[in-house]
Amino acid sequence: MPKIIGGSLAEHREQTRAQVFEALTDYLEHESYGDLTMAELAMRSGVGRTALYNHFRDKDDVVVAYATSETQRYLDRLEAELAPVQGEPLKALGVYVRTHLALAGELHFGFGPELYAMLSRDSLVRIREHVQDVEAVLRAILEDGVAAGAVVTEDVTTTMSLVHACLQRRDVAPAAVEAFVVRAVVAR
Repeated sequence: MPKIIGGSLAEHREQTRAQVFEALTDYLEHESYGDLTMAELAMRSGVGRTALYNHFRDKDDVVVAYATSETQRYLDRLEAELAPVQGEPLKALGVYVRTHLALAGELHFGFGPELYAMLSRDSLVRIREHVQDVEAVLRAILEDGVAAGAVVTEDVTTTMSLVHACLQRRDVAPAAVEAFVVRAVVAR
């Protein structure tokens, strides 16, 4: 019988997943996803292969589960940060930008095109669903801003893409990015 880590089965499951996610990200920092096997992931995470398959179907499933976990952590933090500025779309946009930039170093927002090119279509669809959850927050902020007359845009979807383009990791001060994004959408 396998040893349960943590005080409950739920804690065991969460700790096992955390070990696997850490092993996945460590592996991908130095190696190609194409070379990764479930056996290698089990060994690096300290989880038995059979136990690993009890949690994940395959390595694509590990990537999707990790992306889901990171997205949920991001959304939870974003929701908490946005709560004090409810009903103030420009302040909410600033919070969205600041939170995204602050969490960029803490959370893993994407693995990059090389890995995504190796994922199955089903896995890509599942990851895209989580991206849409994040996009929905920005869409709501922008639509609230338009409704309040504080934001001017002819196309919210295009504006969302432009805002997210500004949030890519660069050597630009977060305050400058926030000021630029807010100025770009302010009603004149």
